[in-house]
Amino acid sequence: MHQREAMRKPRKELSDEALDLIAARFRLLAEPMRLRLLHTLGDREMSVSELVEATGAGQANVSKHLGLLADAHIVGRRKEGLNTYYRVTDESIFTLCEDVCSSLGERFASHQQTIKNFKGRR
Repeated sequence: MHQREAMRKPRKELSDEALDLIAARFRLLAEPMRLRLLHTLGDREMSVSELVEATGAGQANVSKHLGLLADAHIVGRRKEGLNTYYRVTDESIFTLCEDVCSSLGERFASHQQTIKNFKGRR
């Protein structure tokens, strides 16, 4: 048994509605620009213009993605004068990203070892 399997919680029964909501969250996060914006925001608040500068994306593109993230309650926003400032309000996003990165890292390490073993057979 792998360490990850030993730590796994028992599975919950999920209704069709719950599965639809989960799928919608994953679809929302399946866009690299949205992940880039979340990563850039991290644990600080930034204006749209700061996010445009930090990501190199266009203002309309950044605003569109921030709007979707705000509608999903992943980011919050506040107006101050002419500026709108965004911050991550759903911290579970970072845990999810860390879990995915960890899993990908494990898979990558396993593939590298397989390749190394294959090269060694010459």
